[in-house]
Amino acid sequence: MTKVDIISGFLGAGKTTFIKQLINQIYTGERLVLIENEFGEIGIDGGFLKDAGIEITEMNSGCICCTLVGDFSKALQKVLAEYRPDRVLIEPSGVGKLSDIVKAIENVKKDTDIEIGGRITVVDGKKAKLYLENFGEFFEDQVKHASVIVISRTQMMSAGKIEDCVHMLRKENADAAIISTPWEELGKEAICRALEHGGEIEELLENHTGHDHCHEHHHEHLHEHHHEHGESCCGHDHHHHHHADEIFTSWGRETAHKYTAEELDFLLKALSETEGYGTILRSKGIIQMEDGAWKQFDLVPEEYEVREGQADYTGRVCVIGTNLKEEELLKLFHI
Repeated sequence: MTKVDIISGFLGAGKTTFIKQLINQIYTGERLVLIENEFGEIGIDGGFLKDAGIEITEMNSGCICCTLVGDFSKALQKVLAEYRPDRVLIEPSGVGKLSDIVKAIENVKKDTDIEIGGRITVVDGKKAKLYLENFGEFFEDQVKHASVIVISRTQMMSAGKIEDCVHMLRKENADAAIISTPWEELGKEAICRALEHGGEIEELLENHTGHDHCHEHHHEHLHEHHHEHGESCCGHDHHHHHHADEIFTSWGRETAHKYTAEELDFLLKALSETEGYGTILRSKGIIQMEDGAWKQFDLVPEEYEVREGQADYTGRVCVIGTNLKEEELLKLFHI
């Protein structure tokens, strides 16, 4: 039987790092397939997974919630038939709904020998409150449907802030195992115990006769305030089910511009600290500097990091958010 683990996380939460650790420490010796579906990300990272000899099936689906569910079942069946893996890791988009992925796997379950292992959600501890307030529908869905919640970046938080974060997540999900210790400090056994706890919850849910009703209730409990397309779609009123591409936009460009240190500093501050370019959730890029060096940057609201990068055939930048001002972004990046 193939185990299927889902590892979700809102944009920039650090799930790639966590997946890397799972691959290197926990799932060693297993035949692994990773399916990733990154919403609008141009392939700036992901190289390490190919290096680890893991097959990557990239699915570019315009709409996370609905076409993915269709394509996804086919892709999963194909992967199972071709690779016969011990385990499939599914990394849905940063703005995908975990409940949709679970539903899609349930659809495949009828015809294949699989079981869901853990539904793991990686949460950026420093941003959880911000995301809950601004992107409730998508962020809540990932937290509510998790069997294991991993809080990332706790090493940068005070004990009080970690407790507040756990308390806030508990309000959304009373049952999940919550990992609040920095995962670099955790041994294999501790991570396995948390994942097993997730598996036990899965069994409880499957044995619970009211599970479907309960799942649907969660699914329909959506916040209406994001909807911008009128109150009645399809000619009748119902709970609005948002597609990520109705709300989030991804803007990516290649750039041959050589940036000065001042230009890079200005654009990173502008994107992370102001609303002048839309509501920016995430930005990544690899660009060449005026002195010939290459830099890679990674940005979420209110903070960013820059590191040395490898030379690439041209610079690339990607911005994900809501109400993006594309003309302004072109000017900001000197494109």
